[in-house]
Formats: sequence, C-alpha cells, structure tokens
Amino acid sequence: MIQQPDLESLKGAVRGIVSLPGEGTYAEDTAAFNLAQVHHPDAVLGAVDAEDVRSAVVWAAHRSIPVAVQATGHNAAAPMDEGLLVNTSRLQDLHVDPESGTFSVGAGVRWDTALRELVSRGLTAPHGSSTRVGVVGYTVGGGLPLMGRALGFASDHVRSFDVVTPDGTLRYVDAETEPQLFTALRGGKGNYGIVTALRMAAVPLGDFYGGQLVYPEEAAGDVLDAFRSWAPGLPNEASASLAFMHMPDVPFLPPEIRGTAPVILRFGLFGDEEWGDQLLGPMRSLPAVSDTAGPMDYLGVDAVHGDPADPAPSMERGMILADLDEDAAAELLRQIGPGSGTPVVMLELRLMGGALAQEPPFPDTVSGRSAAFHLFVLGVPGLPAPDQVESALARLAVALEPYAAGSLINFHGPAGDEQDRARAWEPAAYEVLKSAKASWDPQNLFRFGHAVPPVGLMDIPAG
Repeated sequence: MIQQPDLESLKGAVRGIVSLPGEGTYAEDTAAFNLAQVHHPDAVLGAVDAEDVRSAVVWAAHRSIPVAVQATGHNAAAPMDEGLLVNTSRLQDLHVDPESGTFSVGAGVRWDTALRELVSRGLTAPHGSSTRVGVVGYTVGGGLPLMGRALGFASDHVRSFDVVTPDGTLRYVDAETEPQLFTALRGGKGNYGIVTALRMAAVPLGDFYGGQLVYPEEAAGDVLDAFRSWAPGLPNEASASLAFMHMPDVPFLPPEIRGTAPVILRFGLFGDEEWGDQLLGPMRSLPAVSDTAGPMDYLGVDAVHGDPADPAPSMERGMILADLDEDAAAELLRQIGPGSGTPVVMLELRLMGGALAQEPPFPDTVSGRSAAFHLFVLGVPGLPAPDQVESALARLAVALEPYAAGSLINFHGPAGDEQDRARAWEPAAYEVLKSAKASWDPQNLFRFGHAVPPVGLMDIPAG
C-alpha cells in the first residue's frame, strides 16, 4: 500500500494523472486487452511524456515500490496486485525519415498508426498479425511479424531505444552505447526499465497479395496434410498459417458461424497476383467454402488473420515446434480435430523459417530462429467453463510437449513459476537476461509478468 504522503509526492513530480482504485483514469489505464487479466496496482500513472516516466521510476526506486508498464495491454501475462503501473499509451510521437529509411515511435503508438504514415511513403515495417498492437511492447518481446519469413523478427530492425532504466536515468541505447542493455531489450520484455521510444528500420513496400481460404471441418485432416507438404516449400516472400477454429454456439456470434469448426488458411505474399495465384494453387485444389486471397491494399492487412479488434477474455498457450511430422500432426488432430469435442476456440500453426532463421545483425535474446512452426492456442474462459478450457489447454500442451522446443515470449501465455517463464527463452539467452538484470535492476524493481530474476535471486512470483 502506497502511503498518502508518498502519493502526493508522486503527483507533484509528474504532469500526468495519478489515480487510485475507483478514481480518475484508473480503470482505463489499468485495463488489459485480455479481460481475464485484471490489474489492481496500488496506483497508476497516465504518463504524458518521457520525463513523467523518469520521475515515476525515480520516485518508485527511492521507496522500493515495484513498477510495471503497459500501453495497449495486449501482452498482460499475470494480474498486477501491488505497486505502480505506468501507462505509456499517451506517448504518441511518430516521425518517419525516408532519407535514412527509419522511423521513430513513442511507447504508445500502435502499428496501425505507424503504418498509415509508412505506407503513404511506400514503406512498411515488421508488424504482427494485428496492427492494433503497440509497436514498443510487441518489439521488446522480439515481435513475430505477419511477414516474418521475409523480414525476420521485429527486434532485428531496431536501431535504438530511449529507455528509463531502474535507476531513474533516461538513456539512449544502441549497439555501441550500451551493448548489454541493447541485447536484453530486444527480446527481454519489460524487465529492464520502461522504453519511452524506439527507432526502427523500415522496408520498401511493393505489391501485396493476401487473404484467407476457409475449409469445412470435415476436411481438417486433408488440409493439414496438404499444408505440411506445401508450406515448407514457400519462398521467403510468402507467409502462411493454418487455424483450426471452434466457434462456440453463443448468441453474440452471427448465426451462420455458431457452432461451426472451419479450418482457415491465412496467406500473405510480397508479390503480384500472378505469383500469388501460382503459389496458392496446391491449396486451392482442396474444396474451400470461401476464398478471399488476392491483391490487397496494405492498410487492410489485418484481414489476413482477422484477429479480434475488441478486448475480450482469453486463455492462451504458445510453443515452438522443431518439426511437424506425421505423429505430431496426428496428435494435433486428436486434440482439436473433428470429433475432439475440444472447448479450445482456436489453434494456429504458423510457418517459421526464412528470414526468421537468420542471425540478427547484433546479438539479441529472441527465441525461435530454428523453429519449423509456431503453435498458438486460444480459449475463452466461461465457454463452456474456465476449468474446462484450462484443462484442455493443459492436455494439449502435454500431448504436444514431445515436439516442442520452448516458446516465444509474446505468445507464451500466463506467467508461471521461473521454470515455466524460462521456456520463453533459449538457455543461453536466459542466462544473458539474468546477467543483464543483475547489472541494470539488482533491486528487482520490474518484477511483474514474464519476470527474469537477477542472477542469484530466488524465484519470484509472476504478478
């Protein structure tokens, strides 16, 4: 509990609104995109600039009050029940420099906002499947782009950060000035302070072809077999994923999709219509109930995956697959295919490889460069019941564990104990992160969510 004199001191040090539970902008600034994760910090600051962030961290460090950060709240990993939450959604600076081929964003800028400026200049960047996600939070987790096979991980494109470290210093960090911190910030999430801005390389944008092929539930086995054969042969310019959907029979869904279980191929290509049609030929030989793939306006790129636009409760698990052989595919179908009766709403298999497999220009702490596929599973608490969904996710994780090789931090799911959280990084990267934590945050001020403990510190709770 923050004492009143300390609270008044914080209010006097910042320009943004400081709110306690039930007042001001507390509800707005603590809300996560995943409504199943409800934060209850002692106080929240709606920071208006980097100086607000710096002042808040200085204030917290002097009082040993733990700190967490969020902007859009898309990767809330565990509820926060104490301390100070700093909301950076108001940091909206955005600048595109076509001459250097880079752009800079404040910590609150979402990808859709950045893309409007970039695309108007014939550029794009390594955004994810949803452009409603914040650029900074996504990128410090490595960032798995929609077109990652062509572009690599988002963190590969970062040139510099502005970050308030746990000692309350606002630092400019790049590969030359602070190499250890630059490595940790590219993949280590919010363990090393609060990033207030970053500068990233953009990429030229030409033709784009994308969309979905939707198959009926009974074709799931044939579609998965075809996908396993077809996808690994795609050129780096193409990205693909296969989603097994289980639409609940609930009144808030359109009647025509309630209770259905379609299988959806999502496809994107940096290329023209002729090439796209040629590449999709093998998957179009299977009977689809709808096909939206074709040339598209890049600002409509969210339609490729169709990720939810509005906050909703969810339960998630992610894992890296080193391979997807016949046994793994058969197990996957047993868990989520026709007749499985699973309460899981979606299982996505995303093709990895291409530029994602290339080493970055400077060392980072991102996992998944040797992965063949990434698997992501989503359930909705209460459909049918939270314990049933959680049990189904756990069964699926156990069944596919023989084929797993860790996870990606942005898709890891809820933060468990240290052993669980460590799965989000390869062992060598995790040791780098712990060493950096000891150097930059020995007080362990930033210890919420996917927390990395300093070397020598006992396990810490997730939230």
